[in-house]
Amino acid sequence: MRVDLYTLCWNEADVLGFFFRHYDPVVTRYVVFDDGSIDGSLDILRRHPRVEVRRFVRTHPESFVLSQRDLQNEVWKESRGRADWVIVTAVDEHLHAAGWHLPNYLDAARRSAVTAIPAVGFQMLSEAMPDPDELLCATRTAGAAFDDMNKLSIFNPDAIADTGFTEGRHRAVPTGDVRLPPRDELMLLHYKYIGFERTLARHAEQSGGLGPTDRKNQWGFQYQWDASQLRASWDAFAARAIDVASPGFAAWKAAARTRWWRPAGFQDAPPRLAHRIGLRSRFLRL
Repeated sequence: MRVDLYTLCWNEADVLGFFFRHYDPVVTRYVVFDDGSIDGSLDILRRHPRVEVRRFVRTHPESFVLSQRDLQNEVWKESRGRADWVIVTAVDEHLHAAGWHLPNYLDAARRSAVTAIPAVGFQMLSEAMPDPDELLCATRTAGAAFDDMNKLSIFNPDAIADTGFTEGRHRAVPTGDVRLPPRDELMLLHYKYIGFERTLARHAEQSGGLGPTDRKNQWGFQYQWDASQLRASWDAFAARAIDVASPGFAAWKAAARTRWWRPAGFQDAPPRLAHRIGLRSRFLRL
């Protein structure tokens, strides 16, 4: 099974180790678009034997967000005819299905004729910066369901005609032969809030990368928060955080208010023997 992953990077040397530790067991080829990193990220990327580094070019000179959207809607198409799955994600987004190794989950989905796997989003929390050798989905498992992180990140490039990502990939309108799994087991664990002081400093740095169009539309507004605003957001997530690794946890039951890819009143299929025989052939069309 071949999996290509596409992502962007800008000054993320302190978290790239977590990213590669999470995805190396499943990814065949990484294509990383760098936006001018100066913190050692490029050295880390170039040392990885499966990484292809490219320069991120802003197709909208006054908007990082629109340029990112254009890239994410198009670049994966080069994997047609060469990859079983593509992953379009961010460095701080770790895709994980509780009770599965991600390669096994994707293999089961492929055998079950699934072609697109949206993920249920969780804002993960860690007051302290994790140790460099941690596998975050195993060691930092406290998080709160977060609608903004409900994203389409994994799909079959031969089956999907267009992804239709909106700004930030917060929604998608995929077209083509779109077949969803019968229940939402895949999670997007968003490791943005790891280390409070680090997150505050990171926001300030990212604010400088926004263009006039981004600011006009309030895209990335959180990057301009001061410490008290970030603390209020952090504490609000912490107040409803759960352990996504707890026994009996089910992502589809813990999901936030809406899953844009499911109709009102949708009921996820029970797991049955899924962990022994895969997802079966019961897919659902979008």
